[in-house]
Amino acid sequence: MFEILSGGIFGSLLGGVFRLAPEVLKWMDKKDERAHELLMFGQQCQLETLRGQQKLAEIGAQREATVDAGVMNAFNSAIEQQTEMVKAAGGGFVAALSASVRPIVTYWILFIWSFVHLWFAWNSWLLGDPPAVVFNLMMSGDFAALVSGTLNYWFLDRTLSKRGL
Repeated sequence: MFEILSGGIFGSLLGGVFRLAPEVLKWMDKKDERAHELLMFGQQCQLETLRGQQKLAEIGAQREATVDAGVMNAFNSAIEQQTEMVKAAGGGFVAALSASVRPIVTYWILFIWSFVHLWFAWNSWLLGDPPAVVFNLMMSGDFAALVSGTLNYWFLDRTLSKRGL
């Protein structure tokens, strides 16, 4: 047995194993490196996909803003045309009458709607409904939308006019 150890066969085998060990380690390292590169490439592809989606969303938002600005310009142009037409057609009285139509209609709609809501709420309260039910009856989603739309029209219109929009 000692003859094998002292002979050249064992030394050759041991030398061969030590010579192959770095190559095996290099192969395993390259395998891990390739797996890492593949993972990084996949993540980079996901990042580019997200960037593309973000860019498309940004373009869509810009398009919507442009359309909204065009709608506002058309709305303002229509109001200006109507004002000029009324001034040219009838002079001061007709212009004043035309200018009073929108506020009077606004007051009328708000008065009727509010009166109906208060009437129903009062009758519900007289019948013994709890205050929460009466409040929900008075402040329905439709009524809130009507009031907020009216306030937005009158007050936001003034704000936009002051800014030249």
